[in-house]
Amino acid sequence: MSSAVSIFDRLLEITLLLQHDLAQSFAGTALTPARTHLLWAVHHRGPSTQQSLARALDVSPRNITGLVDALVDAGYVERRPHPSDRRATLVTLTDLGAATMAQMERERNQAAEALVAGWSQSEVRAVDRQLARLTERLHTMIDTGASGPPGSSGAT
Repeated sequence: MSSAVSIFDRLLEITLLLQHDLAQSFAGTALTPARTHLLWAVHHRGPSTQQSLARALDVSPRNITGLVDALVDAGYVERRPHPSDRRATLVTLTDLGAATMAQMERERNQAAEALVAGWSQSEVRAVDRQLARLTERLHTMIDTGASGPPGSSGAT
């Protein structure tokens, strides 16, 4: 197996491990990865229209409507009138949503520190630089449709 394939396989394994960890973290709640992604976006962007959230998450407006509806029903977000556009509403975090995102941020920070515990700062910076290069390369490959076999589009 080539080193490139080994790197790709490790990235896939890391992706699966992170997805599994996220799923375990929210077992028994109304949160799914997609709903959590939307909450994270509102947490970092602030109150947002559903249209802007659909663009930010690169999903259809219909998909956002379903996600927001589920999060409203579960008490994580609410819809409020837009202050300057009568036709629009803003999706905002409720107290439960804000507390959940604050807890998620604390847990993310703790997990990140535990992941690199015992590493020197130069090791952390070196891995961060290489991961940034891989991330940029993957964005470019996806944007140009060069990430899959000839005739395909998107990553494998």
